[in-house]
Amino acid sequence: MRLIIEGNSLFFRKNDTNSCLIEFLRGKIRKMVFWEGDDLLNFFLKRSKKNGVYERTAIGKLAGSLGLLSNLLLFAGKFIIGLSAQSVSIMADAINSLSDTASSILTLIGFRISAKPADSEHPYGHERFEAISGFVVSLIITFVGGQFLISSVQRVMEPTSIRLSPLLFIVLVLSILIKVWQGAMYRRLAKLIGSQTLSASGQDSLNDVYTTGAVLFSATIEWLTGLRIDGYVGCLIALYILISGIKMIRSFINELLGARPTQEEVSAMEQRLDHYPTILGYHDLLVHNYGPKNRFASVHIEVDETWSLREAHEVIDAIEQDFRQSLKVDLVCHLDPVPIQNQQYRHLKKEVSKIVRFVDPQLRMHDFQVKGDLLAFDLVIPAKSVYNDREIEEILKQKIKETLGDYDLKLAFDHSYLL
Repeated sequence: MRLIIEGNSLFFRKNDTNSCLIEFLRGKIRKMVFWEGDDLLNFFLKRSKKNGVYERTAIGKLAGSLGLLSNLLLFAGKFIIGLSAQSVSIMADAINSLSDTASSILTLIGFRISAKPADSEHPYGHERFEAISGFVVSLIITFVGGQFLISSVQRVMEPTSIRLSPLLFIVLVLSILIKVWQGAMYRRLAKLIGSQTLSASGQDSLNDVYTTGAVLFSATIEWLTGLRIDGYVGCLIALYILISGIKMIRSFINELLGARPTQEEVSAMEQRLDHYPTILGYHDLLVHNYGPKNRFASVHIEVDETWSLREAHEVIDAIEQDFRQSLKVDLVCHLDPVPIQNQQYRHLKKEVSKIVRFVDPQLRMHDFQVKGDLLAFDLVIPAKSVYNDREIEEILKQKIKETLGDYDLKLAFDHSYLL
């Protein structure tokens, strides 16, 4: 959305054919005309391309700069109107815009630092700083929400009237329109580079649309009915900001601690591995995320033990290159030779697999080995297993003895692998 004030008319963007004319507000604005186009944003986007590809740092700086300018404008307008109207909810909304300004500054800093190349002290680069900047922003939002709540409770205890004026309504409506544009801008740029930080900023802008709408609602109610609900609306805004801030804190903490990849990412890796029919299987997938463009993974690849070392290396090398090119993941493969030509091995593995599924259908077995009277294998334990590790081991020992005879059992329990 784009806003242009021209004479006594206000022009702004709307989708497709829904052009219309809205009558003036209090004589200050004669008409509002919907206008197509995102020419300004597209102009900057063209400058953010290099070799036909959008540069992550340039897009991040663009988002931070546009957010900074728009939030400063919103803060100044709301702060002046809030002071003149003596409205705690409008002042709270103004301070929220100030915190958004700080967020935009941190976004600029975060993208600048995260773009620094790897060095001797940070061999995996600095891309995680983007998440750190987002975490600090979420702390600021939560702190500001707490301060708003205190001020709003005080206003509920000692209510005062809002000094209403046409300018107050105009500023609040304009701020809503600017925030709608800002949220759309953040979401569009976030999709271009896959940035969670910009997605969070977009959601924060959408939150501001709701909070400013609530302020406009309280001012309208007092104007029409005389009811002083300013403090109560301020409390709702403060609680909304607090909840949003806490959710953002949890999200960025998970990212910094190393959250599990999404199921879509894991499925994409499975699909790539399934493209290699010559391998017998794969397991023990681990993914390490050091930033949006810095992902590392390791996996165990099962191959026929009769393969030569050269054959195995060629297949593994092809898989690693495939991951790097198609998924932008640096993969390291570990080779597991499997004696599939051994009839006794195949029989024992088949029977043990049946027993494992009988104990718990969610259990997955791999690295199966036969060493004389010793059966050794790994078990991937689901998040919500019916039994604990010790109970699983005791049940398996009993079932294997009943079915296959007197075999010793050596188990390794996996709780952290993705596959």
